[in-house]
Amino acid sequence: MPIASAVTIQAPASKSLSHRAMIAAALARGTSRLTNILESEDLERTIDILGRASAVIRRDGPGAYAVSGMPNGPQGGPASADPMLMDVGESGTTCRLLTAILASGQGLFRIQGRGKMHSRPIASLVNALHGQGARISYLEQTGCPPLLLQAAGLSGGETTIDLDESSQYLSGLLLAAPQARTPLIVTITGRKVVSWPYVGLTLQVMEDFGIAFRVQILDETGWGDVSWRAPGEVVPGRLQIVVRPGAYQPRTAIVEGDWSNASYFLAAGALGRIPVAVSGLRRDSLQGDQAIAGILQSMGATVQWQKDTIMISGGHLRSVNLDMGHCPDLVPTVAAVAVQARGTTTIRNVGHLRIKESDRLEAVATELGRIGAIITSLDDGLVIKPAPLPRGKRLSFTTYGDHRLAMSLSLLELGGIGVELDQPGCVAKSFPEFWARWERLKNALA
Repeated sequence: MPIASAVTIQAPASKSLSHRAMIAAALARGTSRLTNILESEDLERTIDILGRASAVIRRDGPGAYAVSGMPNGPQGGPASADPMLMDVGESGTTCRLLTAILASGQGLFRIQGRGKMHSRPIASLVNALHGQGARISYLEQTGCPPLLLQAAGLSGGETTIDLDESSQYLSGLLLAAPQARTPLIVTITGRKVVSWPYVGLTLQVMEDFGIAFRVQILDETGWGDVSWRAPGEVVPGRLQIVVRPGAYQPRTAIVEGDWSNASYFLAAGALGRIPVAVSGLRRDSLQGDQAIAGILQSMGATVQWQKDTIMISGGHLRSVNLDMGHCPDLVPTVAAVAVQARGTTTIRNVGHLRIKESDRLEAVATELGRIGAIITSLDDGLVIKPAPLPRGKRLSFTTYGDHRLAMSLSLLELGGIGVELDQPGCVAKSFPEFWARWERLKNALA
């Protein structure tokens, strides 16, 4: 089937790459011009904090920014005065990446948020920053924001970080590492590695902005360099990244489309009667959530590509058994498709979803259970048994203020269920235009 016959949606800009490009530009010595930056609540927090820390950021139009970097690194309040307030809102990405960035500067900062942010863990990153010379105090709950940070630059040398809960701890350290006084050698420790593709996105942006680094794997002969794009299996204790001190270089950059937010429209193609195409996506993207194409194909959908446009056509959808440790943000999307497929779907290796904006595993199980599906919440995943859909009924769902849950629940409408959400506006966190685009898609599919 030709792609021209499909309903076509433009992919929004990548949230992950927008954060990272804005940070790299703010650390560069000179002025960068960034386009296709995602404009959302999370990015507003990152832009605000970088501006407070001394970057000069000017919006030149929708998604377009001129960013003049901090010549002396991030600057906070003097030790004798009140700390500079840095409000991360509900953005875990902003909190984890910028805590490390601010620690690479000078001065006193108070890092705080709202909602569930003050119960989301950050101890692994704080422990690594302590070893780099930062003085950080927990102001409420031990191991979580809000934080009082006395920054005096990063010392460099050897450090460790575990990725059991989030890859953002490592991404924050890596983005800050060029500011250190000596080369920083970061060794991955812990029990497992989650969301590794996001580390690849961090390294991609660092390379694009002129930062040199080496990724090394430990074998019987010692540490050896490997390609950062294809490091092979990432095993705790056997991978390290070496970043030399250096200056980010200003550049002109266009942020690619976001596979995470495209997933809802691609899933609609698998569930609907008419194919759906999403343009503006890279087939060779390092984003872990590009896995949605393969997942939907394994469930019985048809996938076609034409340049930067992917089209998904529906079929007789079936169950799958998935390890989603590298693409956890897709879990609500895949679960909403699975309750409309045949057979029992199992999702594994995503226990860290319990510390997102909501306990995302329990939230998915509870809300999709409202349509009659039998969903068992495991320590690290879900078992999903579909039931006949209550077509024609209008049901109320709780979003828990979680943008990804809200967007995924919209997919139930394609099964003939009326969906009423308690907080539809929570999608502004990552995709403010979602409902407008969703309405256009539904009207086209009707």
